[in-house]
Amino acid sequence: MNFKILDCTLRDGGYYTNWDFDKNLVRTYFEAFNNLPVDYLEIGYRSSPMNSYLGEYFYCPQYVLEESSSLSNKKLVIILNEKDVRAEHVPDLLGPCVGYIHLVRIAIDPQNFKRALSLATAVKKLGFEVGFNVMYMSNWESEKEFLGQIKEVDGIADYFYMVDSFGGVYPEDVRKTYDIVRNQTNTAIGFHGHNNLQLALINTLTAIDCGASIVDATVTGMGRGAGNLQTELLLTALNAKNGLDLDFNSLSKVVDPFAEMQKDYEWGTNLPYMVSGANSLPQKDVMSWVTKRFYSLNSIIRALSNQSKGLKDNIDLKNLDEDKKYKSALIIGGGPTGKMHSKAIKEFIKKHEELCVIHVSSKNAQEYKDIKNLQIHCLAGNEGHRLEEIYEDIIIKDKLVILPPYPRTMGTYIPKGLEPVAFQLTDITFTDKYHESVTSLAIETALHLGVENFYFAGYDGYKEDIKPQELELFNENEYVIESLKRNHNLSINSITPSLYESLDSRSVFSLI
Repeated sequence: MNFKILDCTLRDGGYYTNWDFDKNLVRTYFEAFNNLPVDYLEIGYRSSPMNSYLGEYFYCPQYVLEESSSLSNKKLVIILNEKDVRAEHVPDLLGPCVGYIHLVRIAIDPQNFKRALSLATAVKKLGFEVGFNVMYMSNWESEKEFLGQIKEVDGIADYFYMVDSFGGVYPEDVRKTYDIVRNQTNTAIGFHGHNNLQLALINTLTAIDCGASIVDATVTGMGRGAGNLQTELLLTALNAKNGLDLDFNSLSKVVDPFAEMQKDYEWGTNLPYMVSGANSLPQKDVMSWVTKRFYSLNSIIRALSNQSKGLKDNIDLKNLDEDKKYKSALIIGGGPTGKMHSKAIKEFIKKHEELCVIHVSSKNAQEYKDIKNLQIHCLAGNEGHRLEEIYEDIIIKDKLVILPPYPRTMGTYIPKGLEPVAFQLTDITFTDKYHESVTSLAIETALHLGVENFYFAGYDGYKEDIKPQELELFNENEYVIESLKRNHNLSINSITPSLYESLDSRSVFSLI
């Protein structure tokens, strides 16, 4: 072959594992690739210290470099994130890499291209091959200044990469961009494709056909957001098309454990990633929304649609301006006790005419649909769709719908029957975080209504085998309720069993 292949699974896949990988998996990875026709293995980043936990392959300490070198017969690669690294950092960051790392790539925003040249020059002085990985390929046509600077990489970079960061280019875009770059520089050209629109393979083969000298892939496509071209797919296609000699036993050996991981992390494209790719929208937020499952596909698509149209939000509502005040509020969550003890809870509500009922979840709302007190539904995330599903005919008498302040991250959806009674808060003042949490929304609404006595029901918490997203939600609620206690001298009680330490405990049966 007149081009090289670079596998960057450990680096790009780290976006799902926080750059920690099982030792046996890494050993299997290196041993399998020793028998595969791949030229380079990118093992991770070299980075200055960050203010959050990032794992082993984000920093690649020297022992990782030594172990990788001892296990692999390939040329090893690390990457620098240009926005976090300057030329003066290079000796300390890359000095330990000498003798272990062959190629140093630099991830570059086109707007910082000029600045990256000095960083690359410092890297080159240490004797490494240098790769310029220039991101956001689908937006390059608007970067006229950058396009005029491409020629300056000659003599500094060994590879100039076209990076389809959004996974949204088509084969004709690859050809057009390749021609633009080739007319500007004599440097070897590479291609790194993301797979939002399932075009990573054809785009990579198109780049090779154009004359690309190096292309990227990852095992099972593991990579940020929708992921990358699958290494096994590229090698299989080249085996069939070009007669590439391929050891399928070794390929299967490395694919199998990553395929098992994929069941847990679920990388790969889906509808939100397709929309973000088609519209050249950043994948960082999409990845967070999808993997944490706080939002439905409908919510994510609405947010992406707003972004593509340049909208802050699709609806700006009237601000909540309720004259009537309430002494007490019952905030009902989605925990099983909200349904289990609903008969007693409704008796409690009957005894408190000055009490308003605030639902943070649609799960238990139907149990209380016929009560006479004011009912307020908090709509954040996907609650609008969920609420619509449980109420066939929503009666708006004695109901309000409250949404977070404008603009809302996920845009706005309100069930049609509730549009006349939908309002938004002007701000969230009692807590410094989680302003789109339904619990924050419920508490701020209650404070707005003058509430002094807070009762919670259906805030059970989570017991055994808690999932990461459940733990995150639990911690978020704990923080929000603690903020209320810290900033307001109020009565705050759970009247059903709760694992939240921030809630004082009362029994609903003692109150009826």
